[in-house]
Amino acid sequence: MHFNLRHSMALTALACASFAFTTLAFTPAADAKTFKWANSGDVSSMDPYARQETFLLTFNSNIYEPLIRRDKDLKLEPALATKWGQTDPVTWFFDIRPGVKFHDGTPLTADDIVFSLNRANGPGSNMGSNFVSVKEIKKTGDMRVEVTTKYPDPLLADKWAALGMMSKAWAEKNNAVNSADMTKNEENFATRNAMGTGPFMLKERKAGEKTILVNNPNWWDKPVHNITEVIFTPVSNPATRIAALKAGDIDMTYEVPPADTESLKKDANVKVLEGPETRVVFLGFDQERPELLESNVKGKNPFKDKKVREAIHRSIDVDAIKRTVMRGQSFPTNLMVAPGINGYMKDLDKRPALLKPEEAKKMLADAGYPNGFEVGMDCPNDRYVNDEKICQAVVAMLAKIGVKVNLRAQTRNLYFAKILRKADLKPGETSFYMLGWSPAQTYDVHNVFEALIQTPNGATKKGQFNAGGYSNPALDKLADAMEQETDKAKRDAMIKEATKLYVDDFAYIPLHQQAVVWAARKNIDLVQLADNSFPLRFVQVK
Repeated sequence: MHFNLRHSMALTALACASFAFTTLAFTPAADAKTFKWANSGDVSSMDPYARQETFLLTFNSNIYEPLIRRDKDLKLEPALATKWGQTDPVTWFFDIRPGVKFHDGTPLTADDIVFSLNRANGPGSNMGSNFVSVKEIKKTGDMRVEVTTKYPDPLLADKWAALGMMSKAWAEKNNAVNSADMTKNEENFATRNAMGTGPFMLKERKAGEKTILVNNPNWWDKPVHNITEVIFTPVSNPATRIAALKAGDIDMTYEVPPADTESLKKDANVKVLEGPETRVVFLGFDQERPELLESNVKGKNPFKDKKVREAIHRSIDVDAIKRTVMRGQSFPTNLMVAPGINGYMKDLDKRPALLKPEEAKKMLADAGYPNGFEVGMDCPNDRYVNDEKICQAVVAMLAKIGVKVNLRAQTRNLYFAKILRKADLKPGETSFYMLGWSPAQTYDVHNVFEALIQTPNGATKKGQFNAGGYSNPALDKLADAMEQETDKAKRDAMIKEATKLYVDDFAYIPLHQQAVVWAARKNIDLVQLADNSFPLRFVQVK
């Protein structure tokens, strides 16, 4: 099995972090149980490639499995591939696990793997950024797949650790050969149905109401869990979720509002799990269009001016947000990557001093906006911890400097469909927005550069999640170079230079690394991971 230098670096960095995961020890139970849990929003689709979003990926990973998965220590381990590696710098191989069957009883073969990988890189899929380096995918035997890359990509296996494999025959039979494009509100059979190899099978799907999974009795792996049925319910109202947990109507909630944490800790029937997440929540600007879609400024785009971006950045008090909105459950940052991720530069993680309102107003006036300006802002209300309340706090802070922000808070499905770039990487419909990102596939900063900060490019698929279209050619060049560099000292120097570029540009407004806070009934044993993924295969109901 091949483990490359960068993978080792990422694991070393993660191991050094104090928050890798929280484990509650479990002992196997003879009897099996129903597990009921809730989240603030629903999973967007049953299609594993519909959206590159943690909650969708982690939910569907219970049904669809990757070639290589992450264990409780977030290290790579064999899943549908028993062995993988490189025969030369641009050639990878994956040996497929024999004897694996899909939920309908059909065997998994190399044809399914080739089909799945091409589908994930095909029309409608939101996973294309994981295939930037790929030249060709082919089978070289019934149980071996070979991948050729355009250039050396030591992180390819890491990138694919969240890609679930699908049944070629099932997709063809049900006219789901391609993913339905969620940016166009498309649907197909795979949107509401599923056929994987994982530990759980989809029994019932009622979007927005509930999703029921049942145990896969023919799973290839030895179960650690003891669940026969999983009932997932989206509950948008935090008070309703917490009340349901206290009453025992649900066994676990994936997201606990900071205001409820202390009261839950005092409940004898509940346990709280918490720690820093690998995700950074940030604000982004449309720096691409010559004129903003949602602004009273006509004929120009104020966010193209670095002075405007700086004035706004330095008028947002992240410590006040931590104190009043997050109740201490956030870790303010000035970088787009959190500690514990390989490539985090602690010495550059220093926010510039806050401006007094009159200082920020002068900066705006110098940029040509003596009376400030008006702009729309997109924010989810069911995706990140206290997301809408954070945006409301930002609105109030910017009002003090003459920037009138018209907030549009919406459910994650509407929000993502509005702000994200289209399949051809043309921009979405946003001027100012909140987003969160965790490089949970590779635990390496290059993922952040490639997905969020590099110039959006329809041909290379880089910058796929750079919703505002920030562009710096010097940074693009450094990000491309660091992707292939295996000399740690040289690579770290590239990362530092690229990090300094986006920080000095005020390209984004990083707010904080959010805390992972879950709560469960005392009879539930589970594993909380720092990437906020939630594999049901680790759950025990006592």
